[in-house]
Amino acid sequence: MKQNECQVHTSTSAFQVFGDYYHFRHRRVVKRSLSDQRGTQVRLEKDPKVTWAEQQVSKRRRKRDIYVEPKDPNFEDQWYLYNSNHHDLNAKAAWKSGFTGKGVVVSILDDGIEKNHPDLEQNYDPDASYDVNDGDPDPQPRYTQLNDNRHGTRCAGEVAAVANNGVCGVGVAYNAKIGGVRMLDGEVTDMVEAQSLSLNPQHIDIYSASWGPEDDGKTVDGPAKLAKEAFLRGVTEGRGGRGSIFVWASGNGGRERDNCNCDGYTNSIYTLSISSTTQNGNVPWYSEACSSTLATTYSSGNVNEKQIVTTDLKSKCTDSHTGTSASAPLAAGIIALALEANKNLTWRDMQHLVVRTSNPNHLLTDDWKTNGVGRKVSHSYGYGLLDAGGIVELARTWSNVGPQRKCVVSMVSEPRNIGSRLLISKSVDACFGTDSYVTSLEHVQARLTLSYNRRGKLAIHLISPAGTRSTLLHPRFHDFSSEGFNDWAFMTTHSWDENPTGVWKLEIENVASANDYGTLTQFLLVLYGTDSATSSSPEKSQPGGGSCKTLDLRQMCIDKVALCWNEIEFDPQECNSGYYLFEQSCVKECPAGFSVGRQPITYTVGNSIAPASVPACLPCPPPCLTCSSLSPQACLSCPPHSSLDPFSSTCVHLNQYMRESPGNFMAAQPDRESALQPASQLPVTIAVLSCVAIFAIFVGIFLLLQLRSGALIKLPSLEASSGPGGAFSLGGNRMVSYRGIPTVWGDDEGNTDSENDEFDGHHERTAFIKTQSAL
Repeated sequence: MKQNECQVHTSTSAFQVFGDYYHFRHRRVVKRSLSDQRGTQVRLEKDPKVTWAEQQVSKRRRKRDIYVEPKDPNFEDQWYLYNSNHHDLNAKAAWKSGFTGKGVVVSILDDGIEKNHPDLEQNYDPDASYDVNDGDPDPQPRYTQLNDNRHGTRCAGEVAAVANNGVCGVGVAYNAKIGGVRMLDGEVTDMVEAQSLSLNPQHIDIYSASWGPEDDGKTVDGPAKLAKEAFLRGVTEGRGGRGSIFVWASGNGGRERDNCNCDGYTNSIYTLSISSTTQNGNVPWYSEACSSTLATTYSSGNVNEKQIVTTDLKSKCTDSHTGTSASAPLAAGIIALALEANKNLTWRDMQHLVVRTSNPNHLLTDDWKTNGVGRKVSHSYGYGLLDAGGIVELARTWSNVGPQRKCVVSMVSEPRNIGSRLLISKSVDACFGTDSYVTSLEHVQARLTLSYNRRGKLAIHLISPAGTRSTLLHPRFHDFSSEGFNDWAFMTTHSWDENPTGVWKLEIENVASANDYGTLTQFLLVLYGTDSATSSSPEKSQPGGGSCKTLDLRQMCIDKVALCWNEIEFDPQECNSGYYLFEQSCVKECPAGFSVGRQPITYTVGNSIAPASVPACLPCPPPCLTCSSLSPQACLSCPPHSSLDPFSSTCVHLNQYMRESPGNFMAAQPDRESALQPASQLPVTIAVLSCVAIFAIFVGIFLLLQLRSGALIKLPSLEASSGPGGAFSLGGNRMVSYRGIPTVWGDDEGNTDSENDEFDGHHERTAFIKTQSAL
């Protein structure tokens, strides 16, 4: 009702809608009244103070929500997609947001897929399929009595089994297009792998692979020349230059104590390596631990834990798909959901999203640690369990990361003996001042060439400047090889987003015996990441003005209300790359008394990441007045009553004596040690003078007594020697030479002890005779 002036009676209640429009409720009008209350309407219209009035009626409105709970017969058994205790992949949240994989193409690189399976046929894509083994377009698997070639069909159903068709269960991305490459049912060569990895890269978005070298605990193998080229071309040219996404199972060699860093496919920076966890959140018996694993999905476990439901050969369904083979396709399906949310994501963007949204909660292992930027990470699980709901929401507003930079640092200049333990430590500037300068890490490689008589006894660890310790290799007791490693790139993702500048350490140790031997001949540290100091924004202060409380890392305004979907709360402002947070504004350079550091921020994405940090100007540590970095050994100037030591870049406190004669204090500092001496100079001077005085008194009394006795005194002459050793002569008879640490006391040219004794005895007898004569 619109009014110019309205008297609210006790029989009504009014609520302002906006402006001079009000909503009135009459107490005598029942909420669900069937009457149109015509009398009340007439009275209001006749009131001269009311310009318009209309009785409100209920209208039918329906939510335009496309999500409908799948009705497939086995959907209730797919516990890993969604369950009541939320120990799942949170797929339902992504589906409710409208993301089901539509428009995304996934290809399974395996032993073929059953393209006419009733739960796959609707989503089958022939343009994403090929038979490399037989050289034809049909990826149909070869049928045997043992159903040996069921693997690819099972993986395909996890990704894109059709929903609501009354068959089996559903795929994570049940509206995605699915294809298959038959390449494992025959001889596998470098050419076969390269053909499979490079199939139709402008059409296929995601390649899912659940295979690799033998998981026997002794093999070190990876892609050869053609396959390496296929990976490189895929990430640089695939998907219109955004990069093909390669999802890889981490390996099933856990029982053999294998390490997936010895698998050159999972160990590659171009693959998104996925491990497994069980229904109860335990590490499966088959799972391999390594520092290249990025994240985790569910799979099989012990006999009392459920397995994975998916399509099977001969139009059937199975609830017993197992191993990391089952984990990688689930990850491929979740990544398909994220690509539907944002088709502009690059292959590196996707890895950033996985790192930021994976959830470490509920996953049980004893090697969780917090890295240098506050994220939990594990060698068994990477950054945690993939979260479909979290990754699609972050993908929707994600802006592409900057170009990849690569900094290569040689860490050893000559061969080093390994023995039982070798430690390499070196300070690294991350290629500062060049186009390869890296300030924010992604992947880190240690490219090692070493020989060792038994390779499997070695454990190798890499420690970042932030203190993050990555196990590049744990001992493999089945590996008796003496071949060592030849330019093998051990990779870690555990230092993601850390600043690489500082001291890096490599530890190589023999954990079994001290009698083995070997040599490290090459250690190249390869840092991949971005330069957060590079910015195309104008060089000026960027306050978060207006009603926008916070700017994100790309200077996009963040609406706190709009982010309630994931319980995200932003308090501090964040600045564009190349700028630093300073007193709620963004500056290009830190003012005097401040230096660049990392300031924690209080928001998290879901509950998967511990609080992160942003570049900020932080106060110089005491006693520095100004500084070049946040270290007490990086002072540029000092407060009053302190002086800057130019050798250690520290502030030295001046006492009263030093403050009164600052010129003499600075002039008397030839080195760092002498800089500390003036503080104790006065007590030493007093002690020396006291000793001289005592000695002079003693000599005087002695001479006086001798004169009174009438003895003839001949004082020995003290003359300096001109020898190079600083020798001196006492009475010209006894020589003492000091040349650093002495090897022989005395000198060959001096008198022997017997000669000196004879000389002293002769003089004693002469003196005695003269004394007796005088008496």
